Amino acid sequence: MKILQTVLMSAAITTSGAGFAADKKSNPFGLVYGGAITENVKGQVNIHPVTYKLNGLDIVANVYTPANYDPSKKYPAVVVAHPNGGVKEQVAGLYTQRLAEQGYITITADAAYQGGSSGQPRSVDKPANRIEDVHGMADFITQYAGVDNNRLGLLGICGGGGYSLAAAETDKRFKVVATLSMFNSGRVRRNGFADSQLDTIQQRLKQATDARAQEVSGGKVLYAGDADMTDEQIAALPFEMYRQGYEYYWRTHAHPNSTFKYTMSSLLDLMRWDATDQIELINQPLLMIAGSKADSLYMTEDAFAKATGTKDKTLFKIPNATHIETYWKPEYVKQAMQQLTAFYGKHLK
Repeated sequence: MKILQTVLMSAAITTSGAGFAADKKSNPFGLVYGGAITENVKGQVNIHPVTYKLNGLDIVANVYTPANYDPSKKYPAVVVAHPNGGVKEQVAGLYTQRLAEQGYITITADAAYQGGSSGQPRSVDKPANRIEDVHGMADFITQYAGVDNNRLGLLGICGGGGYSLAAAETDKRFKVVATLSMFNSGRVRRNGFADSQLDTIQQRLKQATDARAQEVSGGKVLYAGDADMTDEQIAALPFEMYRQGYEYYWRTHAHPNSTFKYTMSSLLDLMRWDATDQIELINQPLLMIAGSKADSLYMTEDAFAKATGTKDKTLFKIPNATHIETYWKPEYVKQAMQQLTAFYGKHLK
């Protein structure tokens, strides 16, 4: 077991992150991350929008193929699960593209009931669905031309990280699993961020129960997190992850399919779930990456400690990075990619 902390990079990279800020010009693929593909060029990494069925729902995804992709050859592949409220065109797309640049066939899909994927009511956010989304991406990509099914990796970002841990517990098609800025959705919805709402658990469960009862009787679907805040309201939020999250999702890297909201009734499932449930079933190599200054770091550290079923696990803390900064800041994305490149290279190549 290794616990690593990087040495601060001395390269003169601007901290403004301008190179990774969203391009406000229209991208033909809807991508909003810096350095995104704008056209498919022969001999380079290409993007392929695809649609497939998962439990009767239409799932939209992007598959990225490496430079000089030849479908008659065999390539390692990586499935990438997006954050809560995120879509495939944001940070998940960034890392999916970067991994394709390293020679992997990669896929990232919008969660069922979210983004461009189908499912009603909109913005249902249940752990079982999100875990099934990960399995579904594996189903699709393992049938894709050129994919070596014996070299399949998994990367989960933020909430997608927690759901990826759960998927990898039982889905041994994934030979390795990595997380970036892992967010334990169940723990936070149950206990509040940094366990700050322990005294209102029963009250919030009653709200979720009432919301489900209202839905089933044909009433209005109620949502949590459904608010477009002013800059002043964002600045007043108590946790840095949420402050920077609103800026990322609703300002610098906004996408029309991305929203913070989820059905209030989803809390019935979220609040009884935890990303560390049965985590000892993970026996694959595990890499967990998080910013050393992220106020969500406690979730990664807790899951890492409980992942006792694998003898090959690494916790990598990026010095001075916050949770959201690992999504786009060049110096932090570079360090995360260095770790992912070495990790997947060791086990999948």
